[in-house]
Amino acid sequence: MTTPTVTPYRSELPPARAGFPQLLHAEWTKLRTVRRWGFTLLAAVVITVLVSLLSAFSGGSDVGGDRPPPPVGPDGGVVSDGFPFVHQPLTGDGSITARVSPLSGREGRAAEPWAKAGVVIKESTKPGSPYVAAMITRGHGVRLQSNFIHDTAGGTVSHDRPHWVRLTRSGDEFTAYESADGSTWTKVGTARLAGLPETAQAGLFVATPGETMVQRQFGSTSVGGRPARVTAAFDRVSVDGGNGTWRQDNIGAAVGGNGDPKGTPDSSTEKSGTWTLTGSGDVAPHTPEVDITQQSLTGAQIGLIPLVALSVLFITAEYRRGMILTTLTASPRRGRVLAAKAVVLAGAAFLAGLVAAVVSFLLSEPELRDRMPNPVFYPDVALTDGPVLRAVVGTAVLLAAVAVLALAVGALLRNTAAAVTLIVVALVLPVVLLSGLPIGTAHWVMKLTPLAGFAVQRTLPEYEHVDTVCLPEEGCYPQAPWAGLSVLCAWAVVLLGLAVWRLRRRDA
Repeated sequence: MTTPTVTPYRSELPPARAGFPQLLHAEWTKLRTVRRWGFTLLAAVVITVLVSLLSAFSGGSDVGGDRPPPPVGPDGGVVSDGFPFVHQPLTGDGSITARVSPLSGREGRAAEPWAKAGVVIKESTKPGSPYVAAMITRGHGVRLQSNFIHDTAGGTVSHDRPHWVRLTRSGDEFTAYESADGSTWTKVGTARLAGLPETAQAGLFVATPGETMVQRQFGSTSVGGRPARVTAAFDRVSVDGGNGTWRQDNIGAAVGGNGDPKGTPDSSTEKSGTWTLTGSGDVAPHTPEVDITQQSLTGAQIGLIPLVALSVLFITAEYRRGMILTTLTASPRRGRVLAAKAVVLAGAAFLAGLVAAVVSFLLSEPELRDRMPNPVFYPDVALTDGPVLRAVVGTAVLLAAVAVLALAVGALLRNTAAAVTLIVVALVLPVVLLSGLPIGTAHWVMKLTPLAGFAVQRTLPEYEHVDTVCLPEEGCYPQAPWAGLSVLCAWAVVLLGLAVWRLRRRDA
């Protein structure tokens, strides 16, 4: 007996929503056809802009008083450039060598870690003019620094024995060397200064940043400071290519030791071939007290709340109304359904966040800058500047990541109130508590929680050779901008993966 062949039935109709593009279209249709969800997106934009504007009108620096126009470095940035300078003209190629004593601070105390002393070749005595310097520091060994923002590390320095440094010029190329005994020399690094005139000033210098004191208690932090002072002695000084005539100058404002409370002026004295220099100014880039771009985008911290509510409702509303059964029947591949929701939400949140960030910056930044007591220390920035563009676009990415994270939590908890409360608490409560935590603990919270994503809004440059006080309550994040945003994105991806896993294992 022959077994009949059975041909499986195949519908002539195309499968409903068979591909991912069809899923995206279906989820986008859901989002745009629910009117209150569109109003919620608009509310996120409006709230972000309004809160940013309120911050601009009430904001301002806590550093008051008028100050003279600051010097500007070769790259156009504001710099600190004040120190005692013993120098002589150096024409063409040549070198300067000196043995530098250990550094000492005020009244015999230890100098600041970034206190420095060494040899320098500088275009002129004008503050902000180009330079290259080979130096020893109190806490960071030998360094080669140039034009305020460039820094190369060398070897270590003993705190009880002098150290030799040498700086040579060959055209536009400058090379720094160090030695513990004056016989065996080690190369520190090379710097190039294009356009330096044939005759420059080669000499000796000392400089130090000010002393900073931080007192921190729950709910309050006070940061104080005062000018520091550093002294170093130089002997075995030789200049190859100089004219042999030494001149003593104080670069920058030297009245009262650049603000030394004891009124001790910067000084340089010579006895039996040994120069002793005392200074209280610094040679370093200047970092503003307030990140104007970051502050102009602060509204995003409040604007994300309606966005969180929308993202949670985008999944929990289907559970509450039983529509999730219809959705999963039409599209049995549950992971794809949740992924499509995430893509649609992320896209909508990104566009809304981009509009909110651009408008907030354009309206708030000029107002914030005008309200600074010393606006000259805050150069104009434009939306097309690299750090500003990164902060603005990064804010939009941040809001998109928060939307995905909220969707994932909503899918895990399947309860609107619980999910919204959990996310808002996770993003807002740490901001309130940070001021009450020790700085080290607060930095770990900012590194590991979704709050890290707001680091992408910070635009102030950070230099390894400049010590700063990073206070969490002032919006200072201990990680790089993109690294912080990556932490938030990682949270969103992990939680979305858990939500997909749970959706696949549990009936709707």
